[in-house]
Amino acid sequence: MGEMAHVQMTAAEFLAWHEGRDDKWELVGGFPVQMMTGATRRHDQVVVNTLVELRNALRGSPCWPTTDNITVFTGHGANVRRPNVTVDCGAFVGTDLQANDPRMVVEVLSKSTRAFDQVQKLEEYKALDTLAYVLFLDTDAPRAKLYFRDASRLWDSRDFIGLDSVVELPELGAGLALVDLYDGLAFEADQPA
Repeated sequence: MGEMAHVQMTAAEFLAWHEGRDDKWELVGGFPVQMMTGATRRHDQVVVNTLVELRNALRGSPCWPTTDNITVFTGHGANVRRPNVTVDCGAFVGTDLQANDPRMVVEVLSKSTRAFDQVQKLEEYKALDTLAYVLFLDTDAPRAKLYFRDASRLWDSRDFIGLDSVVELPELGAGLALVDLYDGLAFEADQPA
């Protein structure tokens, strides 16, 4: 997934090392790994739409959506991830570089990271006690997969297909309509939805 620095670090050391850098890195197994750059316009549009919709839906609540500039600690602190969007419900400290109480992460899938995001990152995210939701958004079609905790706090999932679908997020008091998340994007008529 990119260039790797050959120095093992703690999450705190990593954040101090990374602060002020122009490029993006994650910490994986205690080692910095440079993230791939150059997302497509489709990918970027879905991220922007998701941020806008979450911001509007969460207005007045203690929760706030963040970009991939804000990190999430996974793997018992050995990994520092940068989800495309995170909903943080923790105390807002303007100088923090990480989410203090992440409740939801959103990954917009790309061809190069799809398998990694849906397997490795998903397992890391599901291990976080604070998370209620992990949402994957496709860029090839209006399609989403939501992982959520059931009444017993066990993980379950649900697929949402088509622009008329709405991803309900009751623990956040919000819902995300796919027609809004995919606003401005056209899909080929012969492509499966």
